[in-house]
Amino acid sequence: MSGKKAAAPDPARSLALLWGSHTKPGRSGLTVRAIVTAAIELADASGLEAVSMRLVAEQLKVGTMSLYTHVPGKGELTDLMFDSVYGDLYADVDEPARQPGGWRGALEFIARRNWELLVQHPWLHDVPAGRNALGPNITLKYEAELRPLDGLGLTDVEMDSTLALVLTHVLGTARAGAEQVRTQQDSGMSDEEWWLTTSPVLERYMAGVADRFPLAGRVGTSAGEAYQATMDPAHALTFGLTRILDGTALLIADRS
Repeated sequence: MSGKKAAAPDPARSLALLWGSHTKPGRSGLTVRAIVTAAIELADASGLEAVSMRLVAEQLKVGTMSLYTHVPGKGELTDLMFDSVYGDLYADVDEPARQPGGWRGALEFIARRNWELLVQHPWLHDVPAGRNALGPNITLKYEAELRPLDGLGLTDVEMDSTLALVLTHVLGTARAGAEQVRTQQDSGMSDEEWWLTTSPVLERYMAGVADRFPLAGRVGTSAGEAYQATMDPAHALTFGLTRILDGTALLIADRS
């Protein structure tokens, strides 16, 4: 990874692009939508670091300067990419609220959809969190995910915090899963293969001190046998989400 940081996007320019027309062609025939689509395809294949204005232009078979008449730079392009992929998250703004199981079923649906999107576009983990430009798709996503929590007796801040807790858990487990896949690809070994190679060496070092780590040995062995890996992100997602929703149920009961 390069130590040089990419230039931060200009919020005013990003917002103007995000809320403007993406289909109006310029003199070259290019549109913002075509540029964003090409950039997403490049990021899906090779990661966010692989996306550059030059490579996007090559993919579109146009000169690099043609892109700059539509998008000022990679920072603003990343904001557009981020907002664009979330446009396909839900069929409409009320899809989460229509799910069976009330608010709980809705939050489970929201968690699964966000998980699937992060698995489909792992480069999303590399987009700096916290200051993403609020485009139309991100704003619609927020509206859709809040609606199942409305009218339950929660305050506005509690609604926002509940949703943030669910999404942060999804993001964390999806990131762990992405790192697991990347490690396997880089090493050329599955977690099971890695453990079969590592465990005999570890056992030699642990032989004389196992009594110091009785719980670590017992629990670690049980988890490893269950997952056949160092961890199971899908299990972590379900286990943690259930605990979060149980706690939310208690909060809702307390408010009502």
